[in-house]
Amino acid sequence: MKRALQACAVILSILSIAGCGSGSLGHSAGSGGGGGGTPTSITADHVFLVILENHSFPDVIGSAAMPYLNSLATQNALASNYFASTHPSLGNYFVLTAGAMETNPIIGDSFSGPVSDDNLARAFAASGKTWKAYMESIPSAGYIGGDVFPYVKHHNPFAYFTDVAGSDGQHATAQAANIVPFTQLSADMTANTLPNFGFIVPNLEHDAHDCPGGGSGCPDSVLLTTADNWLHDNIDPLIKSPAFANSVLIITFDEGTILDLNNGGGQVATVLVGNHVKTRFSSTTFFQHPSTLRLILDLLQVSDHPGASASAPSMGEFFH
Repeated sequence: MKRALQACAVILSILSIAGCGSGSLGHSAGSGGGGGGTPTSITADHVFLVILENHSFPDVIGSAAMPYLNSLATQNALASNYFASTHPSLGNYFVLTAGAMETNPIIGDSFSGPVSDDNLARAFAASGKTWKAYMESIPSAGYIGGDVFPYVKHHNPFAYFTDVAGSDGQHATAQAANIVPFTQLSADMTANTLPNFGFIVPNLEHDAHDCPGGGSGCPDSVLLTTADNWLHDNIDPLIKSPAFANSVLIITFDEGTILDLNNGGGQVATVLVGNHVKTRFSSTTFFQHPSTLRLILDLLQVSDHPGASASAPSMGEFFH
């Protein structure tokens, strides 16, 4: 009962901040500081985005439960004033890939789509860039169906886009082949066939959402340690791979804890890694998910900037 009351309070608070419209981003759309110049002189061969779940910045940065992620944050670059856009999860995944929430706090993760707005899949297709969504525990390549635990559809925004799932959201297009099991990442590293953009999502048991083995109720320290171990075992090999080379890796969280309503979705840890990324750098500039979407497109020299990414502050200050 207490959890249900908290959830209701969160929904009412978010609605008062952002409104019910699917296109509104509240504070996300271009608010905050300048964020440095557009990194037009920096071109990445590959950009990878890893998304973890439901923990706020103070729970992650400095936590003994996440030594690997904290080592990346210390040695590379940390966005220390970065906030998610909304609660619950799906709206944030859409903002990171389409620049708009598409759903609202009442519909939330039960939103069924389809989404016809501009998005990364469309922008990449028009610019000749390649992409893959590496989804851990997805039943098969090209799958656009519902949840099959520990895989959940609402962590895979590409499965809602009409460019991928067809005009009705139920008939896969050729682009659906870009949605692949996470195990394909290792094969692509070995074959040196990594896409220009890699969208990497652990399953519910590894993304700090659910307990190992499924279920809920385990301490945050267990959730975070499990996620940190997953990063070390699966993302560290990517960073150290010769195929990574001229690449940028971004690790973020979809949203903060359920009662963290700061700037819509709570303060979250966001870490950048790559040869062009400043080392031992921490930014205090205000950023939200639309800036990450803009950064992905800027680094890959894609001119199309869907939704709020067109006016979002640049994250150019993270690069030298």
